[in-house]
Amino acid sequence: MIPYSIFDERRWVIHICQTLNEEIEDETANPATIFNVPKTLMANNPDCFVPRRVALGPYHYLLPELYEMQKYKIVAAKRIQRHLQGLNFQHLVDQFKSLEPRIRACYHKYLDLNGETLAWMMALDASFLFEFLPVYDPKEDGSLRRAIKCPNAVVRDMVMLENQIPLSLVRMLGFQFSLPIDDLLLSALRKFCEEISPFKMEVEINVQDKDRSHLLDFLYHKIVDKHEETSESTEHQEDHSNDENEDERKSFIKTSHVKTLLDNIWSFITKLNKAPVSFLYRVLISKPIKVVLNLPWTIVTSLPGVKFLKQKCFSQNPNEATNGEYSCLDEIPIPSVTELSKIGVGFSPTNGGILTVSFDEGNFILHLPTITLDVSTEVVLRNLVAYEACNVSGPLVFGRYIELMNGIIDTEGDVKLLREKGIICNRLKSDKEVAKMWNGMNKRVRMTKVGNLDKVIEDVNRCYNGNWRVKVGKVTKALVFGAWQFVILLVTVLILVLMSLQAFCSVYKCGHIDISSSY
Repeated sequence: MIPYSIFDERRWVIHICQTLNEEIEDETANPATIFNVPKTLMANNPDCFVPRRVALGPYHYLLPELYEMQKYKIVAAKRIQRHLQGLNFQHLVDQFKSLEPRIRACYHKYLDLNGETLAWMMALDASFLFEFLPVYDPKEDGSLRRAIKCPNAVVRDMVMLENQIPLSLVRMLGFQFSLPIDDLLLSALRKFCEEISPFKMEVEINVQDKDRSHLLDFLYHKIVDKHEETSESTEHQEDHSNDENEDERKSFIKTSHVKTLLDNIWSFITKLNKAPVSFLYRVLISKPIKVVLNLPWTIVTSLPGVKFLKQKCFSQNPNEATNGEYSCLDEIPIPSVTELSKIGVGFSPTNGGILTVSFDEGNFILHLPTITLDVSTEVVLRNLVAYEACNVSGPLVFGRYIELMNGIIDTEGDVKLLREKGIICNRLKSDKEVAKMWNGMNKRVRMTKVGNLDKVIEDVNRCYNGNWRVKVGKVTKALVFGAWQFVILLVTVLILVLMSLQAFCSVYKCGHIDISSSY
């Protein structure tokens, strides 16, 4: 979002004074529902959050590249004015101006606009949205038909979190026509939702839908039905601290193992009586070597070379030293589609939303909803995640589904398997592009637990880790990797011994010592 370049201090003071003098209302009656996208999500892909063709609402209204659509808004306002039953457009603007406090309350950010400007802005945008949605076409005597033909770029802009206006203003506009606006508007929203939703499902209308805040809010509640949600939100700050303590404990254990091994090697060397070994023994018990051996083990393992070998040889996960934080925070631990298919796990599509995700442990089948991916899908998914993160205080159900899909899809091979099973309907250029999209959606705002989806993740991991092929593979990998650890450790010890011997001989002139006399 582009900040305003000029801040009117006097207007700000006037606004604060007017707000304080107005009748105090319950803050929970008009909570903010239109937010700025969190910075962590915005930084990942800003193109999915900033409109490119049309600006709705005040957040992006001043972007010069969006002025072109202004003429279409004016045309829509003229059509509305012709059917206002003897009223002019100024009358509608005055009505919106009387609702200025409620309009401002819908936006999380302070709006540096005067009431007149805000009212005209909302009147034009509501007129455009009224004609964009197939609410009412006077030529067809009230039939549902979209009056404005909009390209996909405009449709994408209209589902962006920062590009929303309150739907209550569209309802108020419909009341000017003496129409059953609630029924017509809900039918129009249902049709729009079916067109833009990436999930194949029937959109059912209920009583609460007429109070939805904006287009994105309506779409979110149709995909994530709150009445079926039984999950509980869980923060993981304590889990993170426990994990860190566990990592430190494991690291200490691994360091102790290395020290024990070196002690055993030393005791073995001291029992040998051969002359070269005796000479080596005298070298190793010299004062310089004793100083090195008496250093605290944490200091020794912190040396650049030793630290590198420690990370490479004694880390349980080869990527843990560099990518541990990434794996912990951005991707859930779950096998990919290819890995699951290798142990016999099947995949079955469902017709419904994300709450139809389930895992059949008896038949080893993972049920996932059918999702259609086209040029608009990534924008829809990312803005739904952003809206949920800003507005939902409970479990982030939709965000957890995105994390699940991000976890099981790593390569284009995974996408191909899901496409062949009918779970993914790919309308993009290639499976590689789909995999890139899912792998790019790996940022979360806060950690959460969702009972149904977390149970699926747990069941899938238990099924995968309990498979005999996976167990044999892990044992084999551990044995091979453990052997390499020992070899590298042995080479490291020998190099340290030879370097110590060279240093000793450079001081005490070992070349003049007659070793043969000892035989």
